[in-house]
Amino acid sequence: MAKVAVYNQDGANVKEIELNDMVFGIEPNKQAMFDMVLLQRASIRQGTHKVKNRTEVAGGGKKPWRQKGTGRARQGSTRAPQWRGGGVVFGPTPRKYGFKLNRKVGRLALRSALSSKVVDSELTVVDTITMEAPKTKAMIKVLENLQAPAKTLLVVDEIDMNVALSARNIPGVMILEANKINVYDILNSNKMIITEAAVKAIEEVLA
Repeated sequence: MAKVAVYNQDGANVKEIELNDMVFGIEPNKQAMFDMVLLQRASIRQGTHKVKNRTEVAGGGKKPWRQKGTGRARQGSTRAPQWRGGGVVFGPTPRKYGFKLNRKVGRLALRSALSSKVVDSELTVVDTITMEAPKTKAMIKVLENLQAPAKTLLVVDEIDMNVALSARNIPGVMILEANKINVYDILNSNKMIITEAAVKAIEEVLA
């Protein structure tokens, strides 16, 4: 098992913790991570696009001119697709873009994302994150102590309201509970700060 340092909010090294290799030490599977990110991005699409086909466009009940004898092409309705104001052929209609992915692939993708953070030295473990009151300046100071870049993901065992209120106004900072972590948010962050309790909670589920 790999050992990583555990820091406090002041950025001081207080102890070490062993990470489970089955969760944080596997070889990242890029295809599984790609499929999971694709699934997440597809699932958040609204899919509310809509056009009218020729049965939904108003008007066009009368035949523009008689079938034969005019020298022009035969037409049955002014709402046919080739007419101005006519219906749209094969246009977008409301739909869901989400698709299914095997549970094993999803768990592999999550373990791969966590392991990639360890490989890239973008994972920092802290003993705990607490705030006596909602103070954005105090949270900024904590992030500076932990050398957190612009896009940082905070993972805690349980969200403390003072911590959540302190972090919500900082651009690029996201806070998640351990049971709600996902591949997209992990990979979309430049650094992942996780509490010791959250590490144990994740290992209990994924190990």
